[in-house]
Amino acid sequence: MSGGVGVFAAIAFFLIFAAIAFIAFKMLKRTVRMAFRVALVALILAIAVVGTLALWSFSGASGGKNERPRPTRPR
Repeated sequence: MSGGVGVFAAIAFFLIFAAIAFIAFKMLKRTVRMAFRVALVALILAIAVVGTLALWSFSGASGGKNERPRPTRPR
């Protein structure tokens, strides 16, 4: 993955999980106590943050250019 694609994937991953957390919070509004709802949303957001950091750190943005290896023997 190139650097720009990795950053985009990390941001998209976080936004998707943030939306899932919001939907879960709204769906559980009447059926579950507030403490459980907040704990569930916090768990989903923690997964989102960890996944975002993992995608961002492993995105492969080295910054250096790929050089051909030097031959060991002169020609």
